[in-house]
Amino acid sequence: MSELQKEERWSKYAKIYDPIKVGSIDGTDVEPHDRGIIRALNSTYVPNRHIKGRPECTIFVGRLSYQTTKEKILEAFSRYGKLKRFRLVKDIVTGMPKGYAFIEYESESSAEEAYVDANKLCLDGNCLFVDFECERLLKGWKPRRLGGGFGGKKESGQLRFGCRDRPFKMPISLEMERKRRLRENRRADDEYKHERKPRPPRRSSSRSPRSRSRSPRRRR
Repeated sequence: MSELQKEERWSKYAKIYDPIKVGSIDGTDVEPHDRGIIRALNSTYVPNRHIKGRPECTIFVGRLSYQTTKEKILEAFSRYGKLKRFRLVKDIVTGMPKGYAFIEYESESSAEEAYVDANKLCLDGNCLFVDFECERLLKGWKPRRLGGGFGGKKESGQLRFGCRDRPFKMPISLEMERKRRLRENRRADDEYKHERKPRPPRRSSSRSPRSRSRSPRRRR
């Protein structure tokens, strides 16, 4: 496969959830580099069958303040369309919010609008993160508690890439090939512009003699 074909197939977002690949910054790793990835590889996860609604119409809202109420979230996100379901995830032991929620809209267009416009929306001092639901949309998905998930903190040593928050970076080989082609394209464009540039007309080297009109002499 040529470098051009590889670049055309490359994507900054994960199309399937591969724990090894999402654990690398450019999605090219072939071996796990932390225990979380090994745990994700050895685990089996089945999406919750009790989850209702259409995943295409459902968005994930993260980084919510623990003080943000359900009413305030509904008010902020109802501007993008009619809401069908809402679930603010809480700790099963303490009953306290865990800082994220799922919102289902009546239509896919409303979910798409919220995905585009509500990301990085500020609510109660927090900058929100909005993405589509991964559990039912992304094949092979593993949640954070099993060593999977997306994002993460650098201090934990379990960063995950290939998502909206942390997209894959282009591999160095593809980046160098892309820059090489850009240079070649610019050079070809410059040569084409130079050839198409109109040239000023040449000045004739021979000068035409001045015509002197002499009036006939009067005879005396």
